Amino acid sequence: MPHTIDFIAKPNVKSTIDSWMQWLEAERNYSVHTLDAYSFDLNDFLTFLSEYLGKMKKMNKEYKPSLNDLKKLKVIDFRSYLVWRNGNTRKKRNGKKSEPSRLSTARALSTLRNFYRFLEKEGILDNQSIQLIRTPKLPKSIPKPLSTSEAKDVLEEFSSVDNGWISDRDVAFMTLLYGCGLRIGEALQLNINDVPTEGTLIISGKGNKQRIVPVLPVVLRFIKKYLDNCKFKLKENDPLFVGMRGKRLNAGVAQRQMRNVRIDMHLPKSATPHAFRHSFATHLLANGGDLRTIQELLGHATLSTTQRYTEVDSKRLLEVYRDSHPRAVA
Repeated sequence: MPHTIDFIAKPNVKSTIDSWMQWLEAERNYSVHTLDAYSFDLNDFLTFLSEYLGKMKKMNKEYKPSLNDLKKLKVIDFRSYLVWRNGNTRKKRNGKKSEPSRLSTARALSTLRNFYRFLEKEGILDNQSIQLIRTPKLPKSIPKPLSTSEAKDVLEEFSSVDNGWISDRDVAFMTLLYGCGLRIGEALQLNINDVPTEGTLIISGKGNKQRIVPVLPVVLRFIKKYLDNCKFKLKENDPLFVGMRGKRLNAGVAQRQMRNVRIDMHLPKSATPHAFRHSFATHLLANGGDLRTIQELLGHATLSTTQRYTEVDSKRLLEVYRDSHPRAVA
């Protein structure tokens, strides 16, 4: 479950938010990270409504929005929220201040649309005004994969770290991300009984959609080495990847381990655990994999998401051409 937030709202709103969060976690299989982001976005919105509606109603004390308030909001009210959001310097979770970016504004709108769709689906209330708010145009993002040699060197660097079973765990985890193209959350939610015996892995991805992913022998070999050396005797339903106390490994720990290796190897900040997923797709494409197959392996809902990797591959081909062709430079 996400961080517990004391929302500025009436009890009926708070209980509805709890139901929404439980539904997202159980039915939609959203990660704790995503649920946290949704919670913080909704808290921002309710904080705004408390000030905004309180002034409209000329109240001297803190106003707590109700479900009826959420139902009555008009397009101008949602636009006022965006003005408030963009005009105020907001504190990040780490205490630093920053102006909201177009990306975070787009996410905030997505949170509200998702919440209102849930309210409509459950028959709690219907308000279509939020659907009329245009999402800010976002810059086109292109995945930043590691090169084949970089991916190999990173895995070798993890193998060279002498930290007992922890090193074995990190090698197994990173090799799994690169060998199967998994999201971090997908790998961390695996249990011991999910480890394949016949070379395929069933993954529950976003929206609880399942897909079958082939597993290379080298991945299984590193997982076996890690389990053989793990100081905890893990049972069938236990988490596959565990931390120092034997609990399910936290994403932050995996990211920190990768960050340490990245710094040691002088790699760019884009070299994160998620970069292995990008590398998986890009390297498959470069070696003749077709987009439809890669889409299935990654668990993308649409082919357009997978097509971003063709731009990465084309860019790399152009760089090779410019560096290698004798007539590339006039």
